[in-house]
Amino acid sequence: MTKSNNKPSTKPKATTRTTKKAQLIKLLGTKSGTDIKTLSSKLGWQQHTTRAAMSGLRKAGYEVAGEKPAKGGMSKFRILSAPTAQTEAPTAVPADGA
Repeated sequence: MTKSNNKPSTKPKATTRTTKKAQLIKLLGTKSGTDIKTLSSKLGWQQHTTRAAMSGLRKAGYEVAGEKPAKGGMSKFRILSAPTAQTEAPTAVPADGA
């Protein structure tokens, strides 16, 4: 006879992971905004990668605005509005074109 192991199976606990996109949205969501250099250092990205990610947010429907300080310095970026969920389903076109 073989002896069975009656120990309860232990599954690894699910951990909540914060994505870089979520971090970027949070950083851009502040009233004062933040500059590319700060965003890049906090996310561990190069500056061109940060700009590309902001472009992706724009394509996803976020309104991202850049504001250049009057006294010079680096532009600060922030999210003005998030995309809205579509409430209407697209209407189907009849097959006969009518």
